[in-house]
Amino acid sequence: MRISDLVELNRLRESASKKVLPDKPYIAVGMGTCGIGRGAELLYDSFERIIKERDLNIILKKTGCFGFCSEEPLVNIYMPGFPLIIMHNVSEIDVIPIIGGIVKGIMPFRNVLCRIEEWDFITGKFEFGRGLTDYPLWNEIPFFKWQKKIVLRNCGLIVPDDIEEYIAVGGYQPLYKALFEMNASAIVDEVKSSKLRGRGGAGFPTGIKWEMMAKREAAQKYVICNADEGDPGAFMNRNEIESDPFMLLEGMTIGAFAMGATKGVVYIRAEYPLAVRRLKSAIEQAKAYGLLGENILNSGFSFDLDIVEGAGAFVCGEETALIHSIEGKSGRPSPRPPYPAEKGLYGMPTNINNVETWCNIPVVISKGGEWFTGVGTEKSSGTKVFSLVGKVKNTGLIELPLGSTLETIVFKIGEGTGTQKRVKAVQTGGPSGGCIPVDYLNTPVDYESLSSLGSIMGSGGMVVMDQDNCMVDVARYFTEFSNGESCGKCTPC
Repeated sequence: MRISDLVELNRLRESASKKVLPDKPYIAVGMGTCGIGRGAELLYDSFERIIKERDLNIILKKTGCFGFCSEEPLVNIYMPGFPLIIMHNVSEIDVIPIIGGIVKGIMPFRNVLCRIEEWDFITGKFEFGRGLTDYPLWNEIPFFKWQKKIVLRNCGLIVPDDIEEYIAVGGYQPLYKALFEMNASAIVDEVKSSKLRGRGGAGFPTGIKWEMMAKREAAQKYVICNADEGDPGAFMNRNEIESDPFMLLEGMTIGAFAMGATKGVVYIRAEYPLAVRRLKSAIEQAKAYGLLGENILNSGFSFDLDIVEGAGAFVCGEETALIHSIEGKSGRPSPRPPYPAEKGLYGMPTNINNVETWCNIPVVISKGGEWFTGVGTEKSSGTKVFSLVGKVKNTGLIELPLGSTLETIVFKIGEGTGTQKRVKAVQTGGPSGGCIPVDYLNTPVDYESLSSLGSIMGSGGMVVMDQDNCMVDVARYFTEFSNGESCGKCTPC
């Protein structure tokens, strides 16, 4: 099906909404890499076998990750008229009781994490149902209570392999708005007014970066997504692509239109096979639906996208090294200027943003820059996604407004070490970052505050350490990591 105008897009959105809120029960198994590692595939197979054997009228889905990785496998249970139920630590012995409860129309489940009565997908709202008040609401759970999901708004709640579910929750409405209700300069101005800063670590204002690129005249321009996530303990970009690949595609398509690019590349490490597979599927579907490729939505604008799999070299996260790798050369950085916006991929003007930056774009276009600046701080607007790992009770992927404190992350969301042992420090920013002692955990998480402590935000990896961690060993580990990954040309980085 090729969508040619807004009428067809809205018609599909209405019909596809029945996939998100069907008139019969569904079971959705979280099938991100984290869930699969905890047995989600076997769990899915068990559900599938029982449903087929008993010829039951129950829909079975594969979703992405809802973020609470330490509680995997996560399973969503929906029965019409009731809240969506999120179950945690589900195992194969739970399969028959879950299916039996659904058949009987009751939910006497032993391992319910929370319920969701309604959900704001930012680009659309859905109400699942009321009741089941014995179970806490999702935002009453400590892990979620302090979060604000913008980039992760769809993750774990829609099927990442189904473009129609993405459209059902408002996907591609921002792209239509950008193509038909705005011009290129208006899009750049909206991004500038949002004060969105690059989420890859440096924090450079995205709108200014786009403006530099848009002003360049060239026969060919490129946009690139840097999905070469190399920091130890970081898995934000992997999860975002695995759980909501169309969000990335839409953001890149809007950016390409705004900057006059007709070709794009997603540079992703080959160690992310599930993310690569889902991204390839998303690209194929977007092309089939007329939302990528030639004459998108009959607008006259064409944009094509390729995937390049990197070999996992840490240095290829640097933008000039990344460009060299795409060109088939050795992934080594080069001095700037010239900047990629002047001379980038194949010598042409090129804009590079990381996954999370691109994923914010549909929201900025949909809600407006002023709305976006209402989240976060004056200098650091919006939210930031972090991977919370290490010696902490609750691990997973979290998203919260910039300006929230490290204390909130470690002790409220993470609930501390979960043992009698004391938190010693938090490592942020990967090998280029630093370790922040527990006495400084009241520090706001924003670009300037972390820099003042000698660390950086980086791409979002956050490793909690307790009293058993030796800081000398930690320093040695990161020094050895940097030494092993270094190309020896340190000045460009």
